[in-house]
Amino acid sequence: MTTATTPSAKTAADPLALNDVDHVRFFVGNAKQAAFFYAHTFGFNISQYADLTTGCRTDASYLLTQGNIRLLLTTGLSADHPAQQEVLRYGDGVKDVAFDVEDAEAAYERALANGGTSAYEPVTLKDDRGTVTMAGIQGAGRVVHSFVSRTGEYALSNVKKGGTFAPNFAHMGTLGVNEMNKARPCGLMYVDHAVINVELGKMNHWVDWYENVLEFTMFKHFDDKDISTEYSALMSKVMASGNHLIKMPINEPAEGKKKSQIQEYLEWHDMTPGIQHLALRTDDALASVAELRHRGVDFLSLPDTYYELVWDRVNSKLIEHGHEPVKEDHQKIRDLGILIDADDEGYLLQLFTKPLQDRPTLFFEIIARRGSQSFGKGNFKALFEALELEQQRRGNL
Repeated sequence: MTTATTPSAKTAADPLALNDVDHVRFFVGNAKQAAFFYAHTFGFNISQYADLTTGCRTDASYLLTQGNIRLLLTTGLSADHPAQQEVLRYGDGVKDVAFDVEDAEAAYERALANGGTSAYEPVTLKDDRGTVTMAGIQGAGRVVHSFVSRTGEYALSNVKKGGTFAPNFAHMGTLGVNEMNKARPCGLMYVDHAVINVELGKMNHWVDWYENVLEFTMFKHFDDKDISTEYSALMSKVMASGNHLIKMPINEPAEGKKKSQIQEYLEWHDMTPGIQHLALRTDDALASVAELRHRGVDFLSLPDTYYELVWDRVNSKLIEHGHEPVKEDHQKIRDLGILIDADDEGYLLQLFTKPLQDRPTLFFEIIARRGSQSFGKGNFKALFEALELEQQRRGNL
C-alpha cells in the first residue's frame, strides 16, 4: 500500500480507481492511552486529535502519522457507541481500511451496484476550509472499507504535509514523545499490506467479494502445502487493486493436527473475521528493527538453526535470477532476528511482532523490499513454528 506517484489514468472514468490509503482506523478502549503506546513503541507522531474540546460530542480520535502511514485511533464516549460495543466484543483492533478516491459517493454507488452492502451512507464534513466526504462498504466480519474524497485544505496532498485531517480536528501542541521520535525515527514509511483472517471455507467467498465489489484481482495464491508445519496450516490468497497499489491477503485455516494461528485468532475474536496484521514498510530494516527493539517492541523469536540454512537458499536463488546477493550485514540481520526470503524479482526482509494487546489477535509486520513483491513464502514454515511456540505458551495450540 505505497503511495501512487500520480493518480491512475482511469481515475476520472473509474470510480473505484484507488489512489492511496487515506487512513487505517482502529477502534480502541482508550484512544489517548493507545496513541501514546503506538507513539512510544513504534515511533508514530501524535499529530492531531478530535474530542470534546474540539466539538466532538460522541467520540475521541487521535491521528498518528509516520511517513505515508496514517492511523486513526477512535474510542466512543458512551457505552452505546459502536466503537465501545466492538471493543467489548473483539478488543482493540482495526475497523476500517479507508481508500482515497476522486469521488467517494460515486465509488460507494459503484460498489453497491457491484453487490456490496452499505456500512454507512455518504456523509460530508465541511467548513470554510474544505470538505471531507466519506462512505463505507461492509467487508468481512468487522472490517469496513471507506471511500474518502477531499477538497480544499483537506485534500490528502495537504494532509500529507501536515495539514488538518478533517473539520473538528486540532493539531497537537509540543509533545516530548514527538520530539523523541524526531530525534530517533523508526523509519516506517507505508502500509505494505493488510491481512484478513476469515473462517474455514470462506476464503473463496471473500476473494470473489474483492473481485466483484471492489474490482480487485488475485495477486498471489498460497495453499496448505506452502504454509504448514507438522501441526498446523493455512491457505491464503492475495487480492490487489487495479494498479497493485493496495494489497489485501485473505487467510483461512486449514486442517492440521492442532489449532492454526488463524483459528486461534477467530476464537479470540468472537469467531468473526477481521484484520490480523498490518505490514509496515521500511527502506532500512536493520535500522528500523534496531530502534523498535530499543523501544521494547516484542518480536517473534526464531531458532538459530534458521540462519544456518537461510543464506544458501536466499543467495543461490538471487544469483540464479541474475540479482546481487543480500547486501545487508548478515551478522546484524541474525542479531536482530530478521527473516530473509527471495524470489525471481529480488529479496525481502521481514519480522513479526507478538500480539499488540492481551488478546492474541492484531500484530504488526515490519518489511523491507529489495525488488521482491512476494510475502516471504520461504519463511512460512519457520514463522509458523515460532507462532506455534507462542500459542503453546498461551495454552491455545
